[in-house]
Amino acid sequence: MLIIAGTIAGALLGFAWLCCLWRLVRGPSALDRVLAADTLAMNSAGLVLVFTVASNRSELFELVFLLALLGLLSTLSLARFVEKGRLSDSPFKE
Repeated sequence: MLIIAGTIAGALLGFAWLCCLWRLVRGPSALDRVLAADTLAMNSAGLVLVFTVASNRSELFELVFLLALLGLLSTLSLARFVEKGRLSDSPFKE
């Protein structure tokens, strides 16, 4: 039963991943692309998590955490860039 659930979850997450990739490429605005990139990172973490559970490999849980953290950080930095036009308030002015 776990194999069937893992297969269905993997297929649905794969389809969601492809939809997010399409929105990332074709997004009409920068905010659509930011949201697509965040959702793509979360879907990637979900796919790795489903594979980890299906293959009984507990060492891949760190990869899931890393993907989720990188997705969050990239979303925050891209949202800041869209809002302010720069990524940081550096004390070293050009």
